[in-house]
Amino acid sequence: MGDDGGVGIDVLRVSQLLTDEYSIKILVATVRQPKSAQDIANKFGIPIAATYRRIKDLEAAGLIVCQERRLSQQGKRVSYYLSMLKNAYVFFEDGSLRVKFQLKTGGADRFGDDWHEVQLDPSKGDDKDREDK
Repeated sequence: MGDDGGVGIDVLRVSQLLTDEYSIKILVATVRQPKSAQDIANKFGIPIAATYRRIKDLEAAGLIVCQERRLSQQGKRVSYYLSMLKNAYVFFEDGSLRVKFQLKTGGADRFGDDWHEVQLDPSKGDDKDREDK
């Protein structure tokens, strides 16, 4: 067992993002090369306001980063986003939500390399993550 250092809440939030249709579309759109919010919204038919909200959530979770900012022909700064998610596994098993994430950074990231069990029942104690060996 490891101390999650408060990551338990992040793990649950990231799990929620990975089951959100718009978030998945944004991650798919940005997996190979950086894309602007407008490009993503146009390609996938996502409302632009929802696109920006999900990008903000994905950035806060560390799943997407602003790779660069370019000046548009209209003189506006446009951000281009790149997915940092290499793989993710989300399982509901025997009444427990178990998740594992790996970012493209390759090294130890904020989620670690262990399986995390998200406590969904508040009567079952603290919010510590458990490593499944």
